[in-house]
Amino acid sequence: MIEANSLTKKYGDVKAVDGLSFEIKPGVVTGFLGPNGSGKSTTMRMILGLDAPTEGSAEVNGKSYAGLAAPMHEVGALLDAKAVDGARSARNHLRWVAKAGGAGRKRVEEVLDTVGLTSAADAKITGFSLGMYQRLGIATALLGDPPTLMFDEPVNGLDPEGIYWIRTLMRDLAAEGRTVFVSSHLMNEMEETAEHVIVIGRGRLIADMSITELTQGSARSHVRVVSPRAPELAEAVERAGGSVTVAEDGALLVAGLGSPEIGDIALDRHIGLHELSPRRASLEAAFMDLTSDSVQYRSGGHVADERALAETLRTLQPEGK
Repeated sequence: MIEANSLTKKYGDVKAVDGLSFEIKPGVVTGFLGPNGSGKSTTMRMILGLDAPTEGSAEVNGKSYAGLAAPMHEVGALLDAKAVDGARSARNHLRWVAKAGGAGRKRVEEVLDTVGLTSAADAKITGFSLGMYQRLGIATALLGDPPTLMFDEPVNGLDPEGIYWIRTLMRDLAAEGRTVFVSSHLMNEMEETAEHVIVIGRGRLIADMSITELTQGSARSHVRVVSPRAPELAEAVERAGGSVTVAEDGALLVAGLGSPEIGDIALDRHIGLHELSPRRASLEAAFMDLTSDSVQYRSGGHVADERALAETLRTLQPEGK
């Protein structure tokens, strides 16, 4: 388990991370999301003891990283895939790390096979593609067979087969009961991989919940309803607290009520339904709404209404947060 307690990092007067508190639990893949400059990498570095927090603390399995007796066997991390000596071969790089951390040569061969680098193990790293660098970084993280794993943008440079592989690997690691914490800007991949997400903006916690909760609670989620008595049904739905928009084809797009509630309303009034289908917002859409006021650099285009954003945040956050 990873725990952050009021974690704060200041650079002069700027707070890169501002009072973050969360728990990353074992058994699920937890995504770490936020716009550029939101403090994700800084947070990960503080968890690993690479940056000292200005305030607060970060612990892995109840201890600071510096307090772990055998760090490589407790935590595996990939933060910068290219932070290696390019003059070495992949095999020699892993042997060097393994020796420093107390792992054997047999384990080196196992992780080379796991990441698909056995055939390139004796080639100089300097000739590697970005995807191969990523695979080597993942192999390094796995060397100590740790129960906790952290990956910062692990799919960068990977081809479709590689992306599918790392997605499957992270799920398998979590299924073994490990803690898996991964950051990414690729929302479609995160939606396919993670079950839970931590969302931050400008260094502050915005959301800590399952992807299902996040997307279903988004203002963009709705139920599409087609009925021969649409105006009558729309009026009844609005009286029950739903919000109704009429699509170009005459379908009702209902927010604020689920399919069961809408179905019951139609049944009570003997109104026929030709379609009743929930349309859940994508993770990308929900993320854009949540972080619209936390983007440091913004291109021209639509900006979500602040009142809608505030309402989304109010409905998504559990009581007491």
